Amino acid sequence: MNRTIETIFNRKSVRKFKEGTIDKSTLELIVKTGMAAPSAVDKRPWEFIIITDRNVLQTLAKILPYAKMAEKAAAGIIVAGNKTKQWGGEDSDYWVQDCSAATENILLAVESLGLGAVWTALHPYKDRKKPVADLLGIPSHIEPLNFIPIGIPEGIEKPKDKFNPGAVHFEKW
Repeated sequence: MNRTIETIFNRKSVRKFKEGTIDKSTLELIVKTGMAAPSAVDKRPWEFIIITDRNVLQTLAKILPYAKMAEKAAAGIIVAGNKTKQWGGEDSDYWVQDCSAATENILLAVESLGLGAVWTALHPYKDRKKPVADLLGIPSHIEPLNFIPIGIPEGIEKPKDKFNPGAVHFEKW
């Protein structure tokens, strides 16, 4: 099997992390993979906030209901969409698709580097987006999509075989 397909099949959500750090160049590489994603009309409306400050990670763990693992994460990335850059204008929702593609690239890059991560949703929940925007000073034209805690996996997580042949249709339904 080729390495790319192996990484895709090995990707899993990691919620338990060991002590440790991730260097800035690795975090920049991870975000660079996000920027390699496709986007509608190649508008690339994504914005990324890399967080390594322990106090900020702990605050995010407290204010986000499904991001408790951020307390022990080495880093985190907020993936957000710039509504002024997206295809279709500010009232469009293409930023969601574009930032989702970037997020998947990030998750695959993290897996390929032997690290762990999990996608925690911010969008479409105003009660999650607003406290994050306030904490991080995110301007109103930037929409946070998710928060990805990243770290050194504490255990050996097992990927799930999610293939369902019943969901595959050839030529027609």
